[in-house]
Amino acid sequence: MKVKFKYGIATYSGTIDQMVYGNFRNGKLCIGREYVYPKITENNKRIGQIGKNISAAWNSASDEYRADFKTYAQRFGTAYVPKTKLPPNAYAIFMKMIWLWVEGEPGLDLEAMTQEDFEISNSKIINVKSAVDNGFLKKVFGWEDLTASY
Repeated sequence: MKVKFKYGIATYSGTIDQMVYGNFRNGKLCIGREYVYPKITENNKRIGQIGKNISAAWNSASDEYRADFKTYAQRFGTAYVPKTKLPPNAYAIFMKMIWLWVEGEPGLDLEAMTQEDFEISNSKIINVKSAVDNGFLKKVFGWEDLTASY
């Protein structure tokens, strides 16, 4: 349903009082609908478990490894992201790299992967330089210097 607000508010995007509002046509149209909690499916559970496993891998990485990803993220933002957009952070880049790595490795299952499995099989992404060399990350200025190991 179309929504009209009081007090000069043209549109709103978000959830308030069990209603979801969407902002469309550059702020000229606001549509509202009742909020419905989504049904939890097996795929939701699978993606949740994968997210937990990737998060555990990130948290167990060395501080230097994470610092290199932060440096890479800053350089990536400068090189590839327009100034009007928000650049990805270090964790987002790590997550994308993990997905690309697993895609090319038959037999690796992020849902069932344990920390030990990750540490044994991560030679292609042991550091940022290696990930760039193997095509999981784009080249940025000074990527050759980001060699802190996992």
